[in-house]
Amino acid sequence: MDDLLRRVFGSGASRRHPLEDDDSGLPTTQNIPPAQKPTPVESKVLAIIHNPIVTRDGRKIKDVYGWNDPDQLAADYARDIEVISHGYAHYRIVERIEVDAFPVKVDGFRYNAQSFAMAWRTRQFHKPDDVDYLALVREFKLIEKIDAGIIDEVWLLGFPACGYYESIMAGPEAFWCNAPPLKGTQHAARRFVIMGFNYERGVGEMLEDLGHRAESIMKQVFADQRGEANLWERFCRYDKTDRGRAEVGNVHFAPNSVKDYDWGNQSRVLSRCDTWRRFPDLSGEPRLVNCADWGNGDIRKHHHWWFSLFPHIIGESNRLSWNWWEYVIDPNRVR
Repeated sequence: MDDLLRRVFGSGASRRHPLEDDDSGLPTTQNIPPAQKPTPVESKVLAIIHNPIVTRDGRKIKDVYGWNDPDQLAADYARDIEVISHGYAHYRIVERIEVDAFPVKVDGFRYNAQSFAMAWRTRQFHKPDDVDYLALVREFKLIEKIDAGIIDEVWLLGFPACGYYESIMAGPEAFWCNAPPLKGTQHAARRFVIMGFNYERGVGEMLEDLGHRAESIMKQVFADQRGEANLWERFCRYDKTDRGRAEVGNVHFAPNSVKDYDWGNQSRVLSRCDTWRRFPDLSGEPRLVNCADWGNGDIRKHHHWWFSLFPHIIGESNRLSWNWWEYVIDPNRVR
């Protein structure tokens, strides 16, 4: 376990973040006056890795298909979040379970090595694809661990067709979190999120999952706010839908995007994205921006830019915190 934690968090503060090593000009951590800096929080994670043995000589599915190392992905993802939250959010894997089995689907179906190989070759996958979340809840005693304070959230790391949602919320009064709330978990002591990551893909896609989680949670946070008081709706404006009034955009749409995932668009539009660096002072003139401002189409760099502009200081207005990461990391903070 000590070796795993070193892999997740590295050897210390001297380790540079990969997005800080280039000259892209993307924002990294900012100097926050001590009086405005929120106290950092630690979130304890249970990491469940589905990685079954699929050959007679004992090779695992990740290695047979040449997919990414889930432990390294988890380490890089945790470090990204620490950077883009300006040092606020620290994830720590307190338990790691590697599962030598295919996850069971909601209808009881379970792949084996042969049936998965056929599905992968033909791209004809079992329907329904959804994993049986309640089976996972029972098997890994998720609610018991949440109630005891052992963990705060769960990361599922698996291969294509595991059937995970990108995120799903469980617990009492759980709400939409890029998936319907997980019924059958209302008896938990508190809300918690189960993230679903595909280790065929990279950290950029993991941040995409977190982005949709953030969108769902922040929409709930500002549900009762109208007009300009709904800062979340203002933050998410982009030129295609709010001509001449673009701000930061959302996970799929940068300020100048004209379609989903259009992070490499070179056209220039007026945006007030820079004002969010001075939050809560949102005054100031817009400027012309394009993809050069958020990484020239790179998914990870765009999401890094987008998240880094979230308000992240002490204070509140309309009884809502000026540290949006407080809600993204802990859904129990949402009233």
